[in-house]
Amino acid sequence: MDNKFFTFIKPYLSYIDSGNFFRKPFSWLYAVIALLNLLFPLYLLYEAISNNVFQGPGKYVALFLIIWLIILAAGWISFQLWWDRMNKVANTPGDNEYMATPVFAHFVQTLGEWFGTWIAIVGTLVSILLTISSAGEMGGLLTAYGLPNIGTGIVAILTMPVYGFLVIVLSRCMAELIKALVAIAKNTKK
Repeated sequence: MDNKFFTFIKPYLSYIDSGNFFRKPFSWLYAVIALLNLLFPLYLLYEAISNNVFQGPGKYVALFLIIWLIILAAGWISFQLWWDRMNKVANTPGDNEYMATPVFAHFVQTLGEWFGTWIAIVGTLVSILLTISSAGEMGGLLTAYGLPNIGTGIVAILTMPVYGFLVIVLSRCMAELIKALVAIAKNTKK
């Protein structure tokens, strides 16, 4: 059974067995998410222009621009996070039996790092800005543009970094639990 009719699929199976079948698409996904983080602030600005935000009172225009700059900075940081992790997921170690699980664990970890960082940066800075400006009514404007109304006041300012930290810790813990299951499975075979 060594003729071409029965073995033409071997290169495909070797590609799957090497682990690149899992690592490469995830690295591409990381690149796409990184680029979307760069494009989101531009899309937000486009929506603001389309909805005549810059025709409103100067106070709201100034607040929107500052919030937009915060989101732009968070987008740049998020881009860097995903871009850095893209190279790391491409080199995620695996063995002959467990190749997809470490890659998935890496994705869970990176997703949590990104979301927690976003909450900590945007949530905290926007809460501070809205509290200082006494513009609680600005929350309605945020909601109108698809952003969450995170609230104002000292409670919001103090809880946003804590929420971000907890998201990062929880996602890291989940990723480590996934990796631990693989380690336990490997050790029980020995």
